[in-house]
Amino acid sequence: MSNVSSLARELRRHAEEKGPIRIGVAGAGQMGTDLAVQLARMEGLRLAAIAELNISNAQAALLLAGHGREDFAEAKSAQDIDRLIEMKKIAITGDLQALVGAGRIDVVIDATGNPNTGAVFALAAIKAGKPIVMLNVEADITIGRFLHEEARRAGVVYTGAAGDEPAAALELIGFAQSLGLSIVCAGKGKNNPLKFDAVPADYEKEARERNMNARMLVEFVDGSKTMVEMVAIANATGLVPDLPGMHGPAATRDELADVLIPKSKGGVLSKTGCVDYSIGKGVAPGVFCIVEADHPRVVERMIDLKVGKGPYFSLFRPFHLTSLEVPISAAHAVLHKEADMVPLDHPVAEAIALAKRDLKPGETLGKIGETEYRAWAMTWGEARQANAIPIGLAERAKVVKPVKAGSYLTYDNCVPDDTLTITQIRRRLDQADARFLAAAE
Repeated sequence: MSNVSSLARELRRHAEEKGPIRIGVAGAGQMGTDLAVQLARMEGLRLAAIAELNISNAQAALLLAGHGREDFAEAKSAQDIDRLIEMKKIAITGDLQALVGAGRIDVVIDATGNPNTGAVFALAAIKAGKPIVMLNVEADITIGRFLHEEARRAGVVYTGAAGDEPAAALELIGFAQSLGLSIVCAGKGKNNPLKFDAVPADYEKEARERNMNARMLVEFVDGSKTMVEMVAIANATGLVPDLPGMHGPAATRDELADVLIPKSKGGVLSKTGCVDYSIGKGVAPGVFCIVEADHPRVVERMIDLKVGKGPYFSLFRPFHLTSLEVPISAAHAVLHKEADMVPLDHPVAEAIALAKRDLKPGETLGKIGETEYRAWAMTWGEARQANAIPIGLAERAKVVKPVKAGSYLTYDNCVPDDTLTITQIRRRLDQADARFLAAAE
């Protein structure tokens, strides 16, 4: 069967003329393993190297993908990586700098899942002139505008990852905008039952059954991932959370266009132009965009075509393939020099840290998805007024004043780790914002 996809044809042509696009992946956890498996099945793309501190994890990912032990080897330097690529082998390294420094790698993907590691890796990739695909939404919503600007100055692509809910929702938003439809609300269905106080100890069994890390599973269950992803959509489009934490109604797929609309029309929103999520049946794992048409003929046609009953309609994508779609962004970055998703020059929303339990002075906070805090979405102005700490700066922060469960982590009761690159960059961004706001007053 011939390729009907223009991208598939381009990848085939590129492979025939120049060889496959060579991809370097940082991280061999769940997402990195998925990428290793998927890249082994896509024509015109090749996994060239993996950077992973736990070498055995990288080896296991490659074996699962169908590679033999003779197909990969360890590399200590960029030169080693290049040499192995020339030998048609996959390089495994524990050095992120070596990965981005390898001349024979065309594009890199951050699948580390750690905000600071992702920031460091992205900066190194940009400095090395490598396009960077960020499968690390936490880093992106914290300092993505800085990384995007650095990439723009360097003449390389910085992009969010296809397949994650934010990029999937952006496809619908862009489609709606191209048709001249008004955007009322966009978002996703929450995949796991919502339990704000979830902790890893209660999810070890389920995590094993799903071949997941329990902490990562809790990131989804306690709502952190949903909050982070909705903020990513907001900061790429200008849509905003309607209220802190959003509404999160139990609207089914068929009810979305009746619920996530203005209150004046029977819905829950105080205005149009929002991001939100639903815990209703039939929405997850899909994404949606609620739209309004401004002409009766368009409304008539959409009703006739079974999009909905009007005057609001839900454009719906019933799936997102997470890491399986990410290579598409890598291909777009190399073939077209285009990004699938980038942040605005100035954020409109923030995902802040909110205490899951009482926190005591002297505690050092762990990772997202553990026991101390979860993410909470709000507008950028609300977060600034609350002096709240962005979720991407919470890891390794020190508690300096008591924090009650359900309260915001702020710069008054917690101190982020100043040794982290992401903290330093975010501080400079915040200082610049403060000067801008002061000058505008």
